[in-house]
Amino acid sequence: MRSVAVLVTFFVLLALIGPVLAPYDPAQIDIPNRLSSPGAGWWLGTDALGRDILSRLLHGARWSLGLAFLISVVGLCLGAVAGLVAALGGRRADWVVMRTTDTFLAFPDLVAAVVIAGVLGAGTGSLIFALTVTGWMRYARVARGIGLSLQNRGYVVQARLAGLSPLAIARWHYLPSLLPSLTVVWTGMFARAILGISALGFLGFGVQPPIPEWGTMLLDARIHMRSTPLQMIWPGLAVVICVLAINLTGDALRDALAEQESRA
Repeated sequence: MRSVAVLVTFFVLLALIGPVLAPYDPAQIDIPNRLSSPGAGWWLGTDALGRDILSRLLHGARWSLGLAFLISVVGLCLGAVAGLVAALGGRRADWVVMRTTDTFLAFPDLVAAVVIAGVLGAGTGSLIFALTVTGWMRYARVARGIGLSLQNRGYVVQARLAGLSPLAIARWHYLPSLLPSLTVVWTGMFARAILGISALGFLGFGVQPPIPEWGTMLLDARIHMRSTPLQMIWPGLAVVICVLAINLTGDALRDALAEQESRA
């Protein structure tokens, strides 16, 4: 767990201060040194336009992780609100929210995101909207389930009899119980958002050039995959290691939560 936490912290710091550490401008074109192998001048080599791959990876971390954080947090807020509305709003509200959730879950996340991004057009805004719209449902299901389980608890019943509004009950009694479970779900959705951003970037629907992003780096390198495979290996490794570390963190949080509940 400690090594995983260190790895996650490393990626967070990379997103925050990576551009400061970059040795070159990520958009600087240097045609005479295009497709250079890793060496003293370029630690990870250069791409087809002579741009330093290390610098582009460091700048790309801010885009890949920053956008994934934004998407997962917005999805968390939307899903938590929808789940609480389903739990506290009565049968009709519950039916509407859950049928909407089931409709979205009927389609694979990435396929739906590609369709939405394709309709809206390539760009960062379309990417954020597509991945947010297809990522809130799991939060809603978890929030609804926990909300329904709390309805008959003594302190919730007393708060209802005391005349507290549903909003106040949700604020003081539901959210403290929701946050641990939603945090575990959030770690998994954060990792899925990174994969989604990279996938849409690779398909050409994500962040547009010349902005460096790990998915667009994979897209740019695909033509030279056979001659210079390291161009694809570096951003691919960044995505894989980052997603793996976040997922392992989520698993550790889930185990810690389960152990705490068993003790209680």
